[in-house]
Amino acid sequence: MKTYQTILSVAMASMVLSSCGEPKVSESKDSEVASETMEVAGKAESRPSPLMVKEGEIGGKSFKVQYGSPAVKGRVLWGDLVPYNVVWRTGANEASFVDLAQDMVVQGKKLPAGKYSLFTIPKESGDWAVIFNSEWDLEHGHFQYDEKNDVLRVEVSPEWESESQESLSMDIQDPGLVIRWEKLKLPISIK
Repeated sequence: MKTYQTILSVAMASMVLSSCGEPKVSESKDSEVASETMEVAGKAESRPSPLMVKEGEIGGKSFKVQYGSPAVKGRVLWGDLVPYNVVWRTGANEASFVDLAQDMVVQGKKLPAGKYSLFTIPKESGDWAVIFNSEWDLEHGHFQYDEKNDVLRVEVSPEWESESQESLSMDIQDPGLVIRWEKLKLPISIK
């Protein structure tokens, strides 16, 4: 996000000085993956963590998830880059969000139709908290998170796999939404 803010600041200063107009954001989407490029003062900049959009159905109901997909890049994730017992935006850049066309049941609890930011609280051992928050369009992810806007909190058991996955993914698959990154698999039951 700091890189994006720096690019944006430089671009804004350049535009003021040269009166060349506003920055343009262009998105290219298909039903599986989206990528975003920021065009600033005539130069295209790719995001370090690509913007991903996944759409599908869960139990015959439309479901969409959007998130920034960071890579491991040799870093220690759990307990370091992603601290334990602290709210995590569960992705990179802006807050990840889900869009439910109809009411759904998440881990046995009702979640009304709508858009929600998706946060987690990783734990060194035991279940992780998965949070659906009504403020879904948070430009700075967990830095703007406010617990009073939580609509639903559920507990989910993480699974640790032997194979490592370089880039974070969120897939619409059994049992609903499955988050994977490094050796983590977080299967969130949604019906």
